[in-house]
Amino acid sequence: MAQKKQHWNDHYSERAKKERYPARSVFKLKEAQKKFRLIKKGDRVLDLGCSPGSWLLYAAELTGKRGRVLGIDLKTIRIKIPPQAETLTADILTIDRAWIDKQELGNRFNVVLSDLAPATTGNKALDATRSFQLCQAALSIVEMVLKPGGSFICKIFQGEEFKEFSDTVRSRFKRHKIFKPQSSRKESKEIFLVGLGFKKN
Repeated sequence: MAQKKQHWNDHYSERAKKERYPARSVFKLKEAQKKFRLIKKGDRVLDLGCSPGSWLLYAAELTGKRGRVLGIDLKTIRIKIPPQAETLTADILTIDRAWIDKQELGNRFNVVLSDLAPATTGNKALDATRSFQLCQAALSIVEMVLKPGGSFICKIFQGEEFKEFSDTVRSRFKRHKIFKPQSSRKESKEIFLVGLGFKKN
């Protein structure tokens, strides 16, 4: 069984390497893009938790040179990125209105991506709670930066708080979807929430 799992993981990792993405996670966004058409040419996209940069690169491909992609992460991005992309180093959990205003990011984005994940402990309940906290922080940023009608995709670990967060996303968007990419590891508790048509207060 372990051998089969290793082969399965290598399939996506090898594909990522061939297509020159730093991580296999790019295929999760590719699947979501195919299904929901989140990103369009010329869009402004915010990528929360952008390290190591796969989503950032793919989003920049989709927006084209007329678009803009901003990635934010605790870690510095080491890969070469195209001219329409840039990165900022920051802790998502500390971003507030003052920081958003200082960076002039309010109401600027058509799409917010969040592939944020906590450093896992092995305790599934604790990991799910930490994931929920990151998702809440991401949604708080969405409230400040996303244009009316905009889209949001967010990774969350399934746990006790999943329904609460899912209901909150549902209340803020015209359409709400729950999405498990085929490229997610089968044993993974991660799932993605998609909000389409942001309802600005």
